Amino acid sequence: MSKKNKLPKTNAIRIIESEDFPFEIRSYQTDDGHNDGISVANKTNEPVSSVYKTLVAMASKTDLLVFIIPVSDELDLKKAAKTAGFKKIEMLPMKELTKETGYVRGGCSPIGMKRELPTFIDQQAETLDYFYVSAGKVGLQMKLAPQDLAQVTKAQFSDLVK
Repeated sequence: MSKKNKLPKTNAIRIIESEDFPFEIRSYQTDDGHNDGISVANKTNEPVSSVYKTLVAMASKTDLLVFIIPVSDELDLKKAAKTAGFKKIEMLPMKELTKETGYVRGGCSPIGMKRELPTFIDQQAETLDYFYVSAGKVGLQMKLAPQDLAQVTKAQFSDLVK
C-alpha cells in the first residue's frame, strides 16, 4: 500500500483493526464547515439512515454515558436515562468533550475514548447490515456492522430517540 492510500491511524481504527472486524474508512471534505451528520451522509453518498452520531451525556460529573443514534434523530433524554439506569441525564457540555473523551466535536468515535464508558446504540441499528460512525477524526467515517461495534464497546441496543 502506498503512503498516499494508507489509512490514517486513530485510536478507533487501531482498536477495530486489532479486533479483526471487517470495516471500511471513508473520508469526506471538511473545509466547507458543513460537518453535521446529514451533511456527512450527503458528502459520502450514503443514506442518512445509515449514518449515526455519537453523543456523550452525563448523569453526574463522574457518570458519563455514550449514545449512538441516527444523525437525523434526536436523543430522548428520558428514554436514555431510563435505559442507563438513572433518573435524569443531560448532555455533556461541549467544552468538556475533549477532556473527557479525547475526541473533538464531529470526530467523536464511540471506540477508543480515554476510558471505557457505558454505551448504548439505538435499536434501529440492529436491523442494519452496516452503519457509519466517526472514525475518531473530523473527516473520517468508519463503516462496520452494528453488532461488531456493540461487541467492541460492550454496548446494548435500546430505544433511544424521540
